Amino acid sequence: MLSIVSTPIWNLEDITLRALRILRDADYIACEDTRMTGQLLVHYDIPNDGRLMSFHSHSGFSKVDKIIDLLKEWKHVALVSDAGTPWISDPGFVLIRAAIEADITVTPIPGASAVLSALVSSGMDCHQYLYLGFLPVKKWRQTMLKSLVNKEYTVVVYESVHRIERTLEELAEYLGGDYPIVVGREITKKFEEFKRGTIDEVKEYYKWEGKVKGEFVLVF
Repeated sequence: MLSIVSTPIWNLEDITLRALRILRDADYIACEDTRMTGQLLVHYDIPNDGRLMSFHSHSGFSKVDKIIDLLKEWKHVALVSDAGTPWISDPGFVLIRAAIEADITVTPIPGASAVLSALVSSGMDCHQYLYLGFLPVKKWRQTMLKSLVNKEYTVVVYESVHRIERTLEELAEYLGGDYPIVVGREITKKFEEFKRGTIDEVKEYYKWEGKVKGEFVLVF
């Protein structure tokens, strides 16, 4: 069985009892960063026992094949990302698809998600929304931004500290500076913040208040 285990975005209390049980019982734990996952195991007094194996964006198909072979041997593998739910903007997609194609049981262990945390805190319509992950850095970026102009649903995107100002400027250009937006910053961390207002207002806030640091989720 391949268990897709959601881990905390940051606050280590944001994990389910089921997830902790799976992490204790699994034969192997495939993770983006063994150090990050190791800290989580230590916090909850879960033995490592050499069960951690790295699986990240630079892992080749040989690592996927290795994990699939373990699953075919009736081993239980727990897939975790550094934070949140695997497959959401991380390399878990390749492994999950391979497991499905190999007719291996894949089961989700629900938990923390930056997308849903930002969406439900935004106060915007949640009945229909589009999650785009990180906007393209270069290729297709302008095409994607143009496609959002006449949308009739809420959009959620991730953005890094290095591109947040540029993205807000471009959204103002395509959607208009008076367009409403909510920006979640450092969600579940000590300095968690939700800034609500027009794109122009939010852009100026981060520009002059020295708030351009951390991880961002944009809802508009």
